[in-house]
Amino acid sequence: QVQLVESGGGLVQAGGSLRLSCAASGRTFSTYAMGWFRQAPEKEREFVAAISWRGGSTDYANSVKGRFTISRDNAKNTVSLQMNSLKPEDTAVYYCAAERTYSRITTRPSYWGQGTQVTVSS
Repeated sequence: QVQLVESGGGLVQAGGSLRLSCAASGRTFSTYAMGWFRQAPEKEREFVAAISWRGGSTDYANSVKGRFTISRDNAKNTVSLQMNSLKPEDTAVYYCAAERTYSRITTRPSYWGQGTQVTVSS
């Protein structure tokens, strides 16, 4: 199993940047694909970004391509999401997720963090 704790959320003006971090427990972190999801008020949770266990493969939702970058540090058991050029529509609770199979990380992760709020003001 793996436990996930997000941090780095907050309030930022449109056009600004934020960096989210997710700290994972467990000695097997490097064997998990990792991802970020978000859920805006009254909307379903949606996929944002994913990274394979070695970091060699990444995927992004079309809405964030070119603005967000996912990365991981297996030595520190962390995964990050650098968010640039933020828009009001990026406002949501952002969740870190983990899944052993990369093909499932974008749709059905097995493990979730508790979430961190990101608010982008116009």
